[in-house]
Amino acid sequence: MLKSKSLVLGITGGIAAYKAAELVRLLVKAGVNVQVVMTRAACQFITPVTMQALSGKPVFIDMWDSSISNGMPHIELSRAADAILVAPASADFLAKLVQGHADDLLSTLCLARDCPLLVAPAMNKQMWENPATQRNIKQLTADGVNILGPESGEQACGEVGLGRMLEAELLLALLNTHFTPKLLASKRVLITAGATLEMIDPVRAITNLSSGKMGYAIAQAAADMGAEVTLVSGATALEAPPNVKNISATSGQSMYQAVMSNILQQDIFISVAAVADYHPVTQHSEKIKKNKSSLTLELTSNKDILAEVASLPNAPFCVGFAAETENLLEYAEAKRQQKNLPLIVANLASDALGSDANSVTLLDKNGAHPIKRGPKNEIAKLLLAHIISLL
Repeated sequence: MLKSKSLVLGITGGIAAYKAAELVRLLVKAGVNVQVVMTRAACQFITPVTMQALSGKPVFIDMWDSSISNGMPHIELSRAADAILVAPASADFLAKLVQGHADDLLSTLCLARDCPLLVAPAMNKQMWENPATQRNIKQLTADGVNILGPESGEQACGEVGLGRMLEAELLLALLNTHFTPKLLASKRVLITAGATLEMIDPVRAITNLSSGKMGYAIAQAAADMGAEVTLVSGATALEAPPNVKNISATSGQSMYQAVMSNILQQDIFISVAAVADYHPVTQHSEKIKKNKSSLTLELTSNKDILAEVASLPNAPFCVGFAAETENLLEYAEAKRQQKNLPLIVANLASDALGSDANSVTLLDKNGAHPIKRGPKNEIAKLLLAHIISLL
């Protein structure tokens, strides 16, 4: 959603200005037309030369810049922008925005804008917690300014707490969310993702090769589209997407309990997790010693989460996944009909497990709808678009 967008990136005075360099690099890589505007204080922390080299455009600092033909950079720059992002936004600059001050180019540009304004605060934790700053944040939110962060962590002053500017990668993701059409606004979506671990003893488990990447990509895409997303996650090394309620459920039984505890009032249920079909009858409390040439385990079946949700009265719109090694469409369609699902996503296990890309076929009552191989985040968007069309 960021490709070909025009963004004014404002940089104010603060040590977090160094993060703006990485942000510009990521924005340009994503196809964004970035115009950097810096305050005089920002130039004490990072040079305009650096930002010009990364953005490929001259950096504006002076409100009286003669390179703008009509002498009104505060008008020209804002009119060409799809949004303005100030990152970092200092405590002083936030106060300026609240009061409507216009004593430099960046504050004047923000005041004269007719596009959305987003700010990423960055300051010492005491400055952030100060009642004056909190009043300013409340007022900016009421004025329609989008506040991104801050996050908690170690600060340049050596203290730890809220006030750190969000990392560049997260700001990029939040910008993408901002520009994504909110086609799922007011919808509640519950998604399962990742592998389950069925413990044999404290150090051994039955599991599978699912990475969770597809489920996490769907969760991110649904949140971008405005949905209220609950992600029930099995074992994975992935970081949960922002603005998503994340519930950890590492076993099939705990995933079942988490889903059934949160399924009421959900509009859509997407079962992406690779839940083990069986779990050991006995989970040993101590490590099983290797004193035999063979080991026999007694297994019992896990509950079929998707089938139970689909059979509920007033069930949500249910979407299943079928990863097969052969007879893909035949087995997937049989699973769809057996569980009475409006939609199932079929893919070959060899194509999907652990990979960043996937190729899938969507099966519904109208037949098969193949989606060619692509990044999982793109597959996620196409899947959600198909769900919206069926809804």
